[in-house]
Amino acid sequence: YIEPQDTALPHRDELKSLIDDINAGKVETLIIADSNPVYNAPADLKFSDAIKKCKQVIHIGQHADETSAESSWHIPQAHFLESWGDARSIDGTASLIQPMIEPLFGGKGMSEFLNLIATGEDRSGHDILRETWTEKWGALEFERRWRKAMHNGVIPETESASVNMSISNGDIEALIVEQIAGSAKPPTLEALFAVSNSIYDGRYANNGWLQELPDPITKLSWDNAAVLSPQTAKELGVENEDVLTINTNGQSIELPVWIVPGHADNSITLELGYGHKKAGKIGSDVGANVYMLRAMDSYDFVTSIKVTPAGRKHALANTQDHGSMEGRHLVREANLEEYRMHPTFAGEMVETPPLKSLFAEHKYDEGYQWGMTIDLNKCIGCGACTTSCQSENNIMIVGKEQVHKGREMHWIRLDRYFTGDENSPEIVHQPVACHHCEMAPCEQVCPVAATVHDSEGLNVMVYNRCIGTRYCSNNCPFKARRFNFFHYSGNLAETIKMANNPDVTVRSRGVMEKCTYCIQRINAAKQKARKEGRDVADGEIVTACQQACPTKAIHFGNIRDTKSKVAEKKKSDRRYDMLAEL
Repeated sequence: YIEPQDTALPHRDELKSLIDDINAGKVETLIIADSNPVYNAPADLKFSDAIKKCKQVIHIGQHADETSAESSWHIPQAHFLESWGDARSIDGTASLIQPMIEPLFGGKGMSEFLNLIATGEDRSGHDILRETWTEKWGALEFERRWRKAMHNGVIPETESASVNMSISNGDIEALIVEQIAGSAKPPTLEALFAVSNSIYDGRYANNGWLQELPDPITKLSWDNAAVLSPQTAKELGVENEDVLTINTNGQSIELPVWIVPGHADNSITLELGYGHKKAGKIGSDVGANVYMLRAMDSYDFVTSIKVTPAGRKHALANTQDHGSMEGRHLVREANLEEYRMHPTFAGEMVETPPLKSLFAEHKYDEGYQWGMTIDLNKCIGCGACTTSCQSENNIMIVGKEQVHKGREMHWIRLDRYFTGDENSPEIVHQPVACHHCEMAPCEQVCPVAATVHDSEGLNVMVYNRCIGTRYCSNNCPFKARRFNFFHYSGNLAETIKMANNPDVTVRSRGVMEKCTYCIQRINAAKQKARKEGRDVADGEIVTACQQACPTKAIHFGNIRDTKSKVAEKKKSDRRYDMLAEL
């Protein structure tokens, strides 16, 4: 815990006070900065009705959204990568922010906008930032410290003072006992409001990568749902994709049902961030707006809701079964006691016959042999690897209709499995990408040799040979190959083209694609090492999925180097090869 610096923490009560002042005629000009309260303010405040009583409303934001549509003025806000500014880290350490690019759409940084409001002067963010830190450092020290801060990124010795805190366990226990004592009544249905795993509170709704990323638990893409336990669904007489009408606080919404084992009974989880009417080409009209049920006194959850089946269905795009390999020993688990008794259980769970090749195999006695390990003990199923791979490798989004047909393009997917009792299961996650099999079944069936094995252990794709037979996909036991059914890369906006990685080919219709172990990063490291007259060092190549993984579950490198991290991981007694028997 730290002492806060320079900031005042906002509170919902301040928003209510503002609405009261507006309704009382005390506010003529309202300035809304970098937020969308018309969409997400508590429903009982009736924010949209209130701001109509102001003479003028000025809104600055990165998107033309629901709030900007009801404002007198909308000012385009520059993205933080287009702006000068400063910020504090979680421990209070200050850092200076310098833009990576000029504003694409003539946007103004927040400091520029606020300075204009406060002083009437139109100044650049660069000048405002320099003036701010001149006051802190003094004119004599400024230039030296400015250059150092720009170089280092952070300003040392600016962290906040720490505060010693203590927790009163007795008070907490008394509160719990009091709550339990007051709850001895028949259970009623409650709704819990939860932010989205991908688009958060709705601020990222116009990002196609995040809309298409399946939820770690439900595996739903391009939608939110009313998530129920099997028992509650049975009591309501509903199944997956049945639409429910949910009423509370005089408001109602309709959401399709999705049943999740292990979910609490008598409770519905409602995902925030969807149901935008003005969020851009991607984010508008996706899902339902749960904020309509959220009120000041029921901000996190609401009890005693009324739920009735609407008598119709709404199709949901669920990805869990698209690459289903159930019935095989995929995720191999044991508890700690079992592991101590039999530490090599994972590799011995499936009896693998001696695998002899009909062909002369490459011996890998010189050069590199690239390989990857993923520690399932660390994987939390967040999907950061999926999206980072999509960004790095110019993987196109395909939209809900195509995802529903099993045609999502992700090169690495997160399979989610339940284990144990349906009412109280455990969840396991397993990332699956191309395994770059030594005698790859895809290579043997391609009629034009578009997928081949190289001398460094990679299964590589020659895109301009591919004629789209999809034999390779049919023959892949991991179902890790993706096919461009349509010209997803056609007619892209200039900003999307700018976001593409110039080191990776943008694939077109009729071309098969899959994980390449980020071959562009491999080749860049090899070229650098060759220029310097040395071998590629361990850790010098970091794949996109590895770089993004928050738990560091992924290791990649040269498995011929016995001292490399990936080679060390392959010596683990927990190691096994997925579908090794094939």
